[in-house]
Amino acid sequence: MTNYSDLNNWMTTSRIETLVDGIFAIAMTLLVLSIGVPDVSSALTEAAFQQQLGDLLPKILMYALSFWILAGFWRVNHQQFFFIKRSNATMITINVCWLLFIALVPFSTEIIGEFGSYFTASVIFQLNLFFAGVLYCVNWIYAVRKGLIDENLDEASQRMVTRTSMILPFLSLIALALSYYVFAWANLVYMAHPIIKKLIQ
Repeated sequence: MTNYSDLNNWMTTSRIETLVDGIFAIAMTLLVLSIGVPDVSSALTEAAFQQQLGDLLPKILMYALSFWILAGFWRVNHQQFFFIKRSNATMITINVCWLLFIALVPFSTEIIGEFGSYFTASVIFQLNLFFAGVLYCVNWIYAVRKGLIDENLDEASQRMVTRTSMILPFLSLIALALSYYVFAWANLVYMAHPIIKKLIQ
């Protein structure tokens, strides 16, 4: 007979994963809107049109970088929940807060794509990714401490997942520091993620 006295266990991890997939699908789709289209007038020449397309290059690069970062978040979240077998109310709250920052990425991407030469624009983008990265780490650490993960997962593997979870917030802090000097170019720091992950595994 099902015991309904513990309200914290009414939601399974599958429901969390379904919500995550939906939010990521929307956020990754909305990213393309950050590029925009050239403001074309009837008197626009071919050369001027090509110039306007060239002006979109920074936005296109930011779109590609943000898409790549979100894809990485989605992949590692899938890896986390391969080991996380149970959930409770606190874990659900952590994931909802995490998804808040994931859904914010299209906005921060458009901000830095439009105003990438300003320090404040870069700060908005870096803080967005930093808090998303921190909450991703918190989710795993909480699951480990509360025994919500697979009992057969050894401690070495647990520590490995913990270390890899800390890469993105660490890179966000580096990018934030570099933003004061190189503005939007600081975002290239995130390209080091797979290299660092390979080194610490």
